[in-house]
Amino acid sequence: MEKSKDRPTALPLQVQLPGSVLEELAREGARQLLAQAMEVEVAAFLDEHRNRIDAEGRRQVVRNGYMPARELVSGIGPVMIRQPRLDDRVLSGTGQERFSSEILPRYLRRVPSVDNLIPILYLKGVSSGDMSEALASILGPWMRQDCRPQMSFG
Repeated sequence: MEKSKDRPTALPLQVQLPGSVLEELAREGARQLLAQAMEVEVAAFLDEHRNRIDAEGRRQVVRNGYMPARELVSGIGPVMIRQPRLDDRVLSGTGQERFSSEILPRYLRRVPSVDNLIPILYLKGVSSGDMSEALASILGPWMRQDCRPQMSFG
């Protein structure tokens, strides 16, 4: 009997840990909440400039789709985001400030707590092997309890 070339011979084993479902739900919730917050921020900016109209009666500050999707590394893992885009070039010549998101700055790829993690881990635990204090400063006080996972580096 011949094997079919377009059908895989072995199925990959996918093991999903119980916590991974919860983590995925948290990431999806964070993505949705972030998207809603950015939409509100853009709508407020558009509303602020709704009276800017050119000679033909068209608005000069308008929505212009989305920026390319990017990954934002957070404490709950990577979150894919799509930031709304605005066409507000007309503001650059008037001395008014163009749109810049306060929620998600232009080149942000990691949340500040993740950026702060590396020096804290280095200063408080990598050399001694005790990571609990460093992780508690990032992940919260639950790491100080007796139920924290045992970690050893060495």
